[in-house]
Amino acid sequence: MRRLALAVLVLLAASAEAQEVDYFAIRKSFGLYGAVYEILASEYVDAIDAEALMRSGIGAMTGSLDPYTVYYDEATAAASRLQQGGDVGGVGVVVAERGGRLVVVSVLDGSDAERQGLRAGDTVVSLAGQMAAGLAAQRVNGLLRGEPGSTVPLEVTREGEAEPLRFVLVRAGDPDTEVTYSGFLGDPAEGVGYVRLGRFLQDAAGQVARAVAGLQEDGELRGLVLDLRGNPGGLLDQAVALSGQFLPLGTVITQTRGRAAGTDQTYHTQEPPTVPDLPVVVLQDGASASASEIVAGALQDHDRAVIVGETSFGKGLVQVVRPMPYGTALKLTVSRYTTPSGREIQRLTYAQGTEATEAGPGRTFETAAGRTVRSGVGIEPDVAVSLGEESELERALVRSAAFLRFANRFAADTPTLPTGFRVDDALLRRFQQFVEGEGLDYRTDAERTADALADDLAEAGYDGATRALRDLREAVAREKARDFERHADRLRSSLRQEILSRYVGQQAQTVDALSEDAVVAEARRLILDPAAYARALSR
Repeated sequence: MRRLALAVLVLLAASAEAQEVDYFAIRKSFGLYGAVYEILASEYVDAIDAEALMRSGIGAMTGSLDPYTVYYDEATAAASRLQQGGDVGGVGVVVAERGGRLVVVSVLDGSDAERQGLRAGDTVVSLAGQMAAGLAAQRVNGLLRGEPGSTVPLEVTREGEAEPLRFVLVRAGDPDTEVTYSGFLGDPAEGVGYVRLGRFLQDAAGQVARAVAGLQEDGELRGLVLDLRGNPGGLLDQAVALSGQFLPLGTVITQTRGRAAGTDQTYHTQEPPTVPDLPVVVLQDGASASASEIVAGALQDHDRAVIVGETSFGKGLVQVVRPMPYGTALKLTVSRYTTPSGREIQRLTYAQGTEATEAGPGRTFETAAGRTVRSGVGIEPDVAVSLGEESELERALVRSAAFLRFANRFAADTPTLPTGFRVDDALLRRFQQFVEGEGLDYRTDAERTADALADDLAEAGYDGATRALRDLREAVAREKARDFERHADRLRSSLRQEILSRYVGQQAQTVDALSEDAVVAEARRLILDPAAYARALSR
């Protein structure tokens, strides 16, 4: 009980400077919560885990707000502090669950894992003295990380190898991993640079600056493609610093607005720009969020870059982590972001105790050049280009690890990748036969709708309609049989990338993937066509 009281009193103290706080309601609620908690803990018929009961109560409180407001217990808070402190390293491996197995999905170029010969597609049997069976992928990735210089034993199986392979991998401090790739697109003589930023963690802006400087040293840089697709965000100061590389000193990047004192802030660039006149195209998709949207929104509002791709995620809420008693922590939303023009990024509205709802397009605002932009929908692209949605067939193939298992078998049968390798019709047919031989089955949205309709028709006694539905299901089945043909291009691309990962490193895989990327192709076209670039900034 003392622990609960201390935790809540800290919250009360933290909110002392907040505006419009109903202190009577807070104290009344605290008294009621404490009374119920004490009676349950001491008088309930069965013994109760008092700490678990407290965590349930806190979870119910935070769960009624938004998905970003969460309570961290001691272990989670300690792990978070360890990650932020920098005294942790990895072996250069990412493990994921595929088809019920824990599989190596990527090996970092230059890592100890790559040097020792670990491959994408290897199945983890044991690590750090523990059997992998029953462990979650997140737990396995956590066990692979630790103090730089320490070692971790890893045992894997590989297609074509009769016995398990054993490694003792050395952990190393994390390299500059926020920039996952940089280089020139197409012919380097064209001067179209490309930088992919995976997250906005510590020194992300510095890593981008160094990547751009490296491109300038390697050749004449005529334009830059900054890829923020899939970037979930991170640190606000890094978003401001990155934006400042392209905008004049003192330019407004974002504002935050909240209830508590100190949450209303305006953030400006702090340094002169490093590339003030370089044409820039920013790539984004539906997974680009938070800090990614701050950068895209600032560059769009100031007409400094063309935004290409899809509408961003729409996360315009600011979180801070408050330390709590006994080594715990509380991450809570304290304010909202707006872009320099004043538009809100946040797409969903979270009302206390209710389901999230779409905010929908709100007010319209204008960029510095007078272009119209909308509030409440994330950041909309200046040039919309989409790679299309993953089909149900593709999702089923990923879940069942079909791509992975076929690539393992291909690599076991083909020690050296053929020159000019591509997934031709014959190889795609082999893959289809492999999948059919595995008995893969999946349900489409159309089939699920038909199932629900069949239940309704049977309940209503509509026998004639039921017979018609049977004919419709047969037609759906015929269409489903053509899914391999219908999605052949995307299947070729996914299969090619999976097979390549058995033979070449991440850098080479990225270069190959970029050469087939329609969004990247559009960005490159804009950089190489100044008139088209200018038109995109005047729409």
